[in-house]
Amino acid sequence: MTEQTHEIRLSVNGVEHEAAVPARRLLSDALRHDLGLTGTHVGCEHGVCGACTVLVDGQPMRSCLMFAVSAAGHEITTVEGLARPDGELGPVQQAFRECHGLQCGFCTPGFLTTITAGIAENPDPTEDEARDMVAGNLCRCTGYQNIVKAVCRAAEIARESEAVR
Repeated sequence: MTEQTHEIRLSVNGVEHEAAVPARRLLSDALRHDLGLTGTHVGCEHGVCGACTVLVDGQPMRSCLMFAVSAAGHEITTVEGLARPDGELGPVQQAFRECHGLQCGFCTPGFLTTITAGIAENPDPTEDEARDMVAGNLCRCTGYQNIVKAVCRAAEIARESEAVR
C-alpha cells in the first residue's frame, strides 16, 4: 500500500518550493531529501541536540520535531540562507570563522541559526546571555568557549554592519 502524499509549498531561504510529501514527513527530511538542502543536520531525531535547528518565521525550531506539512505557509531559513545576498558570509558565520567556533562542524548549522535568531532578539548579549542563547544546542567537540566568543563577535559584526547602512 502506497502512503498518501500531500502537495505543499514551502518558502525556504526566500525561494518557493513545491513538494509532495507524506503527512508524517519531518521538515528536516523534506529539506534534506526533497529539496536537497543538506546543511540542516539530523543528530538525535528527538529535538535534544539542536543540530537540525532552522528558523521558522525567524524563530528557532527543531526541524526534526516539525512535520513538513506544518511548515507550509511559513518562511523557513536554513543555514544555507544565512549568507548575504552577495554570497559573503553573514555575521554569525563570519564570527564562527574568526573565533574558531567549530571543530567537526556537525552541530554548526544549528548553532548558526539559533544564534542568528538570538542576536535578532538581543543585539548586544553579555557573555552569560550568549551562553543562555546556545544552551539548547549540543556540541561534543568545542567546550563552548569559542562558540560563546563567536556569539559576542557576531553581535558586534551585526551592529557594525547596521551602522554602515
